[in-house]
Amino acid sequence: MEHEHTGPLRMRVETEKWPLVAPFRITGQTLDAAEVLVVVLENDDFDGRGEASGVDYRNETTASMRKQLEAVRAKVERGLTARSLQQLLPLGGARNALDCALWDFEASASGQPAWRLAGLHKPPQPLVTTFTCGADTPEKMAAAARAYRGARAIKIKLTGEASDGDRVRAVREAQPSAWLGVDANQGFTPHSLTHLMPIMVESKVELIEQPYPVGHEALLDGFDSPIAIAADESAQSLRDIPDLVGRFGVVNIKLDKSGGLTESLAMARAARQYGLEAMIGNMISTSLAMAPAFLVGQLCTVVDLDGPILLKSDRSIRAQYEDGYITCPEALWGYSHKIGRK
Repeated sequence: MEHEHTGPLRMRVETEKWPLVAPFRITGQTLDAAEVLVVVLENDDFDGRGEASGVDYRNETTASMRKQLEAVRAKVERGLTARSLQQLLPLGGARNALDCALWDFEASASGQPAWRLAGLHKPPQPLVTTFTCGADTPEKMAAAARAYRGARAIKIKLTGEASDGDRVRAVREAQPSAWLGVDANQGFTPHSLTHLMPIMVESKVELIEQPYPVGHEALLDGFDSPIAIAADESAQSLRDIPDLVGRFGVVNIKLDKSGGLTESLAMARAARQYGLEAMIGNMISTSLAMAPAFLVGQLCTVVDLDGPILLKSDRSIRAQYEDGYITCPEALWGYSHKIGRK
């Protein structure tokens, strides 16, 4: 979709901090709160919102994203299109928040829902989503998995440590029938992956996400994995997808990483063209960030949109999680609306 030129706009940029229910550990860091940036585009009649958390391995923060947005404020407020936005800012959270705000604004101003503007053929349907167990002791991860009552899919954060095998077994025992995936966050070595593979096969793991660090993708050359491997950090944008063929079978798309809904939709469609499966992922963030990702999820075979579950509180209008599925209500984002939603 190519947005109409929006005309003069006002841009508001807000920083919010959302505490987590419990500390969340992945390879290299532990989080106790999600700090997000919210962009609001408005004129006298309509508004649009977008949220971003930024990408930690690019050293993005709410402060750095705000600085990027302030540097282009004059151009934004004169009005812009989706295409011009892709050239205005680089990949990352700042462009994501602005891009999603632009889509939301256009949905409101045009009276056409974002799913229709995105070229989807029917309204978004509920999607099975993974629920994440942060890296911890096997016992605590098993308890976390059991707490996800009704979950149909579980994702386990691993670190490349010797205890990873016990973690996988413990979560599988806690959730014997759920789809199971693991996320290494670039934390494996060929030795640790080889050692862990029989345990993952035995535990019926169906996806291994980003086993090796960016720049070391050649380690997968000739590796005949019995489990599908997904590229996350190795798949930043549309132009990366051709290079994934032969090494990865799945592309994990994240709006913060790719710079917004516009690029993410293009990535999901390109993945199919190259014979790859598409996956939609998320940063830890509120339901406002889930709603545009939920649209991309309609084109994906794996959906990982559980970020708000980890928060102590969420937006007043929020994504719904029931029986292992995520649904985003129309009032949340991407539909005709009145100014002033919370």
